[in-house]
Amino acid sequence: MVGYVKLFSLVVLATLVQSKDTKKALVLLDSSETKSTHSMFFQSLKDRGIELTFKSADDATLELIKYGVALYDHLLIMSPSVEEFGGDIKVSTITEFIDGGGNVLVAANTNIGEPIRELASECGVEFDEENTMVIDHHHHDVSDKGSHTKLVACTDSLIKSENIVGKPEAPILYRGIGMALDAENPLVLNILHASKTAYSHFTDEDIKDYPLVVGSNTVLIAGLQARNNARVIFSGSLEMFSDSYLTSPVKKAGDKSSKLHIKSGNQKLVDALASWVFQETGVLRVRDVVHHKKGEKDAPTYYTITDDVHYSVVIEELQKDGSWKPYGGTDVQMEFVRIDPFVRLPLKKDSRTGRFSLDFKLPDVYGVFQFKINYERLGWTFLSSSIQVSVRPLEHTQYERFIWSAYPYYASAFSMMVGVVLFSFVFLYHQGDGTKKKAE
Repeated sequence: MVGYVKLFSLVVLATLVQSKDTKKALVLLDSSETKSTHSMFFQSLKDRGIELTFKSADDATLELIKYGVALYDHLLIMSPSVEEFGGDIKVSTITEFIDGGGNVLVAANTNIGEPIRELASECGVEFDEENTMVIDHHHHDVSDKGSHTKLVACTDSLIKSENIVGKPEAPILYRGIGMALDAENPLVLNILHASKTAYSHFTDEDIKDYPLVVGSNTVLIAGLQARNNARVIFSGSLEMFSDSYLTSPVKKAGDKSSKLHIKSGNQKLVDALASWVFQETGVLRVRDVVHHKKGEKDAPTYYTITDDVHYSVVIEELQKDGSWKPYGGTDVQMEFVRIDPFVRLPLKKDSRTGRFSLDFKLPDVYGVFQFKINYERLGWTFLSSSIQVSVRPLEHTQYERFIWSAYPYYASAFSMMVGVVLFSFVFLYHQGDGTKKKAE
């Protein structure tokens, strides 16, 4: 009987561990056909251990957050034409999901609905009008004999971050709507933009008004990393995730020097985008923060001004298999802050242990300070660590008895004492000429 109880406990424990490690994603679709037309992309997510739940975007039973707890880790919106989400999901629900640390991937197209447009606006991204498309008469695929909307985006147009876009070697195929970014939002990212000859407009109308976006300002894929490290990606093309685009050959039309690529770079790009937005790459963490006086081992109750201090921290990077290894960066800085930084110095890395350390002297200022690390690099999670400490002035027994800078004052005081003695001696014992005449 005891053996069965132990076996049951092990099974329950294994189930809990597995459920904890498995990430859940809700996929919202316009129609069930998307599952077959985008099967390669969905299969790649399943192969990485993400549990996908497919539902219609207007399903009346939809739930994303229940009793204040997110039911899923990630949200994929592959339903660009939805006019209203079903169930309890609204745009405010999705923004609340992002504020809680959830990650969102949105794929749109020219038939864009108002909820997607509103969600993008909340994140600093503006989609062009419905039924507009990005057009480029100089950078389109040879298979596009019509309106030149099947764009060939070169890899130079991608953001310079391997964590976000990977290493696609072939050009990217794109057909969809254009976007513009909020210039005042420092968190939004231009992941892929069009060429200088592109513009966004209606394909069957003459251009009478200036388009929303023109040239390299035409954003094709946008991203956002919130201050809580939640990640969001907006793609103006649903087709770029499709099986046909992932496996299609690509060659730029009208350019004899253009090379024919047997397979587009879409596969590597969408895999990299999914890995980044779902927190599988570019994730850092801080652990084992140590600070103490130089020559000691334990952190003191307080420090004294001008103490020699040792500070160290371990920074690790998340691997695709879920393990952590030492971070390879060498540009991490530590700040010693009291409202403003009094000390800002680079940390030296031990490549063997992954520990970043620093020895420095505290400033000659007392108060409440913080050892602080604020590390923000493109494609990486925002790294923040702070530890508060007190710094007090010297006790009266700790001051030097004779200070070198005060020696001139010491000299002036002793010279005055010597002068008084000499004056007193002369005044008391020196007889002047008037005294001598009176004595005679």
